[in-house]
Amino acid sequence: MIDDMPRPRPPHLHREVSRHGKPVWYVRVGKGPRIRLRSEYGTEEFQREYHAAVAGKPMVKAKAGATLGTFAWLYERYRDSANWRELSLATRRQRENIFSHVMETAGKQPIERITTAAIVASRDARKGTPAQARNFLDAMRGLFRWAKEAGFVKDDPTFGVSNPKRKKGAGFLMW
Repeated sequence: MIDDMPRPRPPHLHREVSRHGKPVWYVRVGKGPRIRLRSEYGTEEFQREYHAAVAGKPMVKAKAGATLGTFAWLYERYRDSANWRELSLATRRQRENIFSHVMETAGKQPIERITTAAIVASRDARKGTPAQARNFLDAMRGLFRWAKEAGFVKDDPTFGVSNPKRKKGAGFLMW
C-alpha cells in the first residue's frame, strides 16, 4: 500500500503545464529566478540539471558553432573582434546582410579555398548592381584584413581586387 503512494518531489522543483499541454519543470530556490529544466523528468540528465540549478549554476548547452577553419568560423571570430564593434550600426547591419548571403554559398568552405579568383567571381556576379559589388568587396576586405592581422590567414584574397567601375552619367543638371 505504501508502495502505491506518489513519491514527493525534490525541494524547489515545480511543475507547470505549458500552453501546449506539456509538463514543464522549473527550479526556484526561495524568491530567486525560475530556472527551466529541459530534460525529461526522471532521467539522469534531469537529475544533473536539477542539482546544477539548485546549486545556482544552471547547465547551459553549448551552441552548435561553425566548424573550425571554415568561413563561417572565421566570420564568428570577426564578429567577436574589436574591429567589428568599431563599425557603425548601419555598416554592421549592411555587412551582416552581405555575409548572410555569403554563408549560404561559402559558409562551410575551408578558409584556404577562398581565393582571389573566388572573390573576383563573386564581385562579377554582382556586376548588375555596382554599389552592391563595392559593398561586398568592402565587407570581404574588412574581414580578411582583420583575419590576416589576427593570424588566421596567410594571404588576403581581396588584395589587388579592384572595385567595379562606376557608370558614367550626365551628372547633376544645372538649374
